[in-house]
Order: sequence, then structure tokens, then C-alpha cells
Amino acid sequence: MYTLTNQVAIITGAAQGIGKATALLFLEAGAKVTVWDKKENLAEALFDLQEKYGDQLSWQNIDTTEVEKVQAATAEVVRKHGHIDILVNNAGILRDASFLKMEDADWHAVMNVNLNGVYNCIKAVLPYMKAQNYGRVLNASSIVGIYGNFGQSNYAAAKAAVIGMTKSISREVGKYGITVNAIAPGFIRTDMTDSIPENYRQQMIQSISVRREGKPEDIAQAYLFLASEAASFITGTVLCVDGGMTM
Repeated sequence: MYTLTNQVAIITGAAQGIGKATALLFLEAGAKVTVWDKKENLAEALFDLQEKYGDQLSWQNIDTTEVEKVQAATAEVVRKHGHIDILVNNAGILRDASFLKMEDADWHAVMNVNLNGVYNCIKAVLPYMKAQNYGRVLNASSIVGIYGNFGQSNYAAAKAAVIGMTKSISREVGKYGITVNAIAPGFIRTDMTDSIPENYRQQMIQSISVRREGKPEDIAQAYLFLASEAASFITGTVLCVDGGMTM
């Protein structure tokens, strides 16, 4: 298993699903993890992790679209731990509709959380990473951001933009010992996908080479690898974790 001993990580949107699985894996690897999530009952959602890992885990109720709160929360993590080594931009939302039926509010909501929220977090954390000449920035994209998907023009646009941002920033900060990479998950079983009709779910599974849905832990393992020293020569890449769905 890859180790993150004494590393300080911020993971957004980690009250459940992929984010929470990533928080658990990072804690197991020895990292000090701060969860940012706007879920109201955040302490309750993370109770099982806190009970096991104690002060190794902390959390803040943060909406990543609120710039000043993100900046203040970043400063608080540095005050508590002295440094920030890893940022996982996992927070995201869905507001699906075909393009002609899409409401403007749904377009802007998805772009604000899935793209602007990523920008806000990187902007706040990067100066601290630059100062210490070390950092790992990991962004959640999606195979939808590469190939598109019916009814998800807003989501696909945001996730494609995250890829472009990942590649561009990686070129700028590599000289400071900072790597910037993205994960593009395929069809992952989470609360966000539980509403999918069963017949459509089975069709999706048949399109996956390994013939199963992904698990949050599958994505968490990829994040762990890219956050570790083993991936120090990898930057500006997009790792598709999709079971061969898009080969």
C-alpha cells in the first residue's frame, strides 16, 4: 500500500461516496485529512471515521463556490497543521437535462460547483504548496468530459474544462515540485447514480469490459497512487478509471 505518513490532505465533497472512500484510504495511509463539504450533518456523516482516527481527521462546512470561505478554510488548515501537501477536488453536482430543455440555472449551478469550485480551491492552496516546493493537486473529471453524454452538456463541459485546467496548471507549477493530475471515473455506484433505472444500469454494465460497476474505492485507490511518491513523475495526465468502458 502507498503511504502518506505525515502528509496533510484536503478532500472536498467527502461526506459520502468517492470522497469519503478517498478520505478513509488516505487516513489508512497515514495522512492527516481535512474534509470540506457543505452537508449540514457533516459530523454525523463522518462519525465512523472520526471514531476510528480521532484528531487525524477534521472537517469544515465549506461551499467551494464561496471564495472567501475557501481562502479562510485554507489558512485554518495551515494554522493547524503547518502545511498542505495534497488537494483532492472531488466535490461535484449533477443537473441533467437535454440541452434544449436545460434551465439556465442548472447550467450555471453545475459550472459553478464543478469548475469554479475547483478553481477556487486550487487558487487558495497553490501558494502554500509553492512555498514548500511540494504538492499534489488531484481533480475529479469524468469520462463524460472526454466523450460527452446525452443530457449532460453542462456536466461534460465542466469536466472537460477541468481537464484543460489540469494540463495548463501542471505546466506552470511542475518546477515547484507540484504535480497536477485528473481522474476520469466511469460508471461508479454512488448515491448520485442510485436513481438510474435498473434496465439502464444493466445496459451500462454490459458496455464495461470488466462487466461490473465501479466502486468508490476504485477511484480512491487511483487518487492514493497519484498522491503518493510513486507518482512523482506523473503530471498533467488524465487517468481514466472506467473498467474499460471507453477503450
